[in-house]
Amino acid sequence: MLFWVIAAILTLGASLAVLLPLAGGGKGASTSSDHDLEVYRDQLAELERDAARGLIQPAEAEEARAEIARRILRLGSAGQADASGTRQPSTMVRLVATAAVLAVPLLSWGVYSQLGSPDFPSQPLAERLAKNPADSSVDELVARAEAHLAANPSDGRGWDVLAPIYLRLQRYSDAVTAYRNAIRFGGDTAAREAGLGEAIANVAGGIVTADAQSAFEQALKLDPANPKASFYLAMALAQEGRLPEATAAWQKMLTLLPPDSPWHGAVEQALAEAGNRSVAAGKPTKGPDAAAVDAASSMSPQDRQAMIDTMVAGLDQKLRENPRDTEGWMRLIRSYAVLGKAKEARDALHRGIAVFGADSEEAKKFTAFAASLGLTATE
Repeated sequence: MLFWVIAAILTLGASLAVLLPLAGGGKGASTSSDHDLEVYRDQLAELERDAARGLIQPAEAEEARAEIARRILRLGSAGQADASGTRQPSTMVRLVATAAVLAVPLLSWGVYSQLGSPDFPSQPLAERLAKNPADSSVDELVARAEAHLAANPSDGRGWDVLAPIYLRLQRYSDAVTAYRNAIRFGGDTAAREAGLGEAIANVAGGIVTADAQSAFEQALKLDPANPKASFYLAMALAQEGRLPEATAAWQKMLTLLPPDSPWHGAVEQALAEAGNRSVAAGKPTKGPDAAAVDAASSMSPQDRQAMIDTMVAGLDQKLRENPRDTEGWMRLIRSYAVLGKAKEARDALHRGIAVFGADSEEAKKFTAFAASLGLTATE
């Protein structure tokens, strides 16, 4: 009811603001004419006083009187013309404008009563947040949790509840903050560390960065059977070009997972994709085998560095021959970055992006991976 009272008052005020000037439409012109006539009369009286005191010659006084008289006559003629020519149209205009002003609110209210929801109760945010959680939407539940945590920022349990919701809503940066707060105020658990690692990886576009890898490793320390941490650590191996090791890790997961684990599908899909990449790559861009590592351990620092440079150069050459190797490009970028060759790493980044196109998913992955290594596309 209060809504309708306020709406009626506002409508009445707006209508009066338009109607009142129309009601006094002809007064402005007559007021202006009366003012001009009064000015001419004052000029005529002042002229008579100056002539009586001898301040102006009789001939000049006569000319001035004649000029003022002509102005008064013109003013009278213009006023009569306005009065005769505008009275009837002005009345018609006022009638049409009055009808339009009154019709607009009536028509608007009629349309709203048919198409709107005048009887629908208002739902302020406070009332929506106060209703039963079972009847609330996801956005309302998140808003309620955020309001609670804004008032109680050290509530670790609240952050622990909100963090996975952020993750499902793809609010990855918020999920990282929530998981860190959950660990800070609620303690370190395998689920929280694994969730933190997943959020960090998603912020980086799906790349398992060093921070994400650290979180997954901490999760496995707390729970060696944590499937999420195991899965993403195997993915990190695949992203580094170590497909055989990643495949072995995923196969081991399959043997350890319970039959009803939801991770079966994800692991099987990852194994299939790893197999496809191995076939598509043709000549795999794998790293040194165990014999090469053993040989390197007995070399002098200069010889060891030379061997490493040779292997990296070989990887670079293989990518020039077989450029459609996503993991190979990431491994080359990482190798140059580890060796401190930022220029070569950026060159590899640009070449990899050029192969797949600047707008491709591979280019986004390369850029995010390089950023996780502290490497940007420009100097």
